Amino acid sequence: MLDQILIAAMLMIITSIVHAGAMSVGLRSLGRIHRKDEYVSTAFRRSLVVGGLVLIMFVATVIEAGIWALTYISVEAITEFEEALYFSMVTYATLGYGDVVLVQQWRLLSSFQAANGAIMFGWTTAVIVLAIRDISRSVAQLQDAR
Repeated sequence: MLDQILIAAMLMIITSIVHAGAMSVGLRSLGRIHRKDEYVSTAFRRSLVVGGLVLIMFVATVIEAGIWALTYISVEAITEFEEALYFSMVTYATLGYGDVVLVQQWRLLSSFQAANGAIMFGWTTAVIVLAIRDISRSVAQLQDAR
C-alpha cells in the first residue's frame, strides 16, 4: 500500500507540473492576443481564443492520463498501452465505467488517479473561467472608453 501512495504522490507532482506548464502557455498566448489587438475584436475570435485554451488544457489532460497509463504498464497492472490509456482516461475523468479493472494488487492506485483528475479538472475550469473573465473585462473597458 505504501508503494502505491508514493507512486501516486510522485504522479500528482508530475501532473501538476504538466498542468502548470499548459496553463502558462495558454494564458501567455491569451496575453499576447490582448496586447496585439487591444482586445479580441469579434465574438467569433473570442470564441476561438477560449477554444484554443480549452484545447491546450485538454492536451495536457491527455498527456497526464498517458503518464498514469505508462505507470500502470510499468507496474504490470495493465499490459496493453491502449487499454491502459483508456482505463486511465476513464479514471482521470472519474467516469469509472468498470469495464477495465486493475489487478487487485494495484487497484488502490486508481483511486488516487481519480482524485488527481478531479483536482486537475477543477484547475482547468478555473483557468478557463479566468480567461473568459479577462476577455469580458477587455471588451467592457473598450466599450466604456467609447
